[in-house]
Amino acid sequence: MTQIHAVSALKVVLWLSALAPGGWLVRGLYSGALGANPVETLTHVTGMTTLVLLLVTLAVSPLRMLSGWNPMIRLRRPLGLFAFFYACLHFLIWFVFYNLVNLQYMLEDVAERPYITVGFSAFVILIPMAVTSTKGWIRRLGKRWSTLHRGIYFAAMLGVVHYYWLVKADTRLPLLLGMCLLVLLGLRAPALARKRSVSRPSS
Repeated sequence: MTQIHAVSALKVVLWLSALAPGGWLVRGLYSGALGANPVETLTHVTGMTTLVLLLVTLAVSPLRMLSGWNPMIRLRRPLGLFAFFYACLHFLIWFVFYNLVNLQYMLEDVAERPYITVGFSAFVILIPMAVTSTKGWIRRLGKRWSTLHRGIYFAAMLGVVHYYWLVKADTRLPLLLGMCLLVLLGLRAPALARKRSVSRPSS
């Protein structure tokens, strides 16, 4: 019962923390507190929130292994879906305000600007992961579900590159996020190696 209460409390904290950036943006839009360029603020905050939530999602499995507290894994799905929610907002802001809801403009932007190319690619990778996040899809896909959802590693990598290429001058924050991602990948590497060795047929 104690573990159930602990997970429930963590989920409440997760929801409040994940919704806080969105609430701040809504409040800022209503009060006019998003600065001289509110669209730029909306773009930056939704993109940064997406990337941070992806990294936090990736941190769940290593933290579970290090702590031995298995119920923590229940936080991974809502974290991933919140990351996708902010990724959708980030995409919509770019599509509406920067491409004027014009598909041709959007495709030209994706083709011509490398940082847009990698950011859009990260978003595309997240779509099938969000769609197949339900228990029904887990049953239908079986082992393929785990393979598909490893795409989060590539999405996070592309997200860091997208941010790094975007800022151009002060790259300290994207480099810090990149270091965090490398640490998380390093912690996850032994488990992935064990899975591959188990799945590999014996000679």
